[in-house]
Amino acid sequence: MSKKVVSHRDLEVYQKAFGASMDIFELSKRFPKEETYSLTDQFRRSSRSTCANLAEAWRKRRYEKAFISKLSDAEGEAAETQVWIEFAFRCNYMAREQALTFFRSYDEITRMLVAMINHPEVWIIQDRTMMEESETYGDPF
Repeated sequence: MSKKVVSHRDLEVYQKAFGASMDIFELSKRFPKEETYSLTDQFRRSSRSTCANLAEAWRKRRYEKAFISKLSDAEGEAAETQVWIEFAFRCNYMAREQALTFFRSYDEITRMLVAMINHPEVWIIQDRTMMEESETYGDPF
């Protein structure tokens, strides 16, 4: 880790997941209208939920079990996103290379999440009485 992680937005895994989710959003704009409430919605939801669960995990790192639970939720959402990638490819909504790129990206995200799950001690706050003073949310934009 070269840069101090102050918020969930500083996590490399969060940045990768957020970027992939935005790419999915852009791609899914081209999906057929009949997929709006099925594939499109589910695809966007699971990719965004990966990020949201990471943010929740970050705020629960005072409690190892809660931290791991939210990371596990994020891992599950990342795996679900891979299912939607496969559906989008099989329905001819994306090219093979594009699908592979997305799938591999979520493989990497999953590996990073599993590493955090397997080594929570790196992330857990030992002093449960207070957060670091520097832990504030600056301008997210």
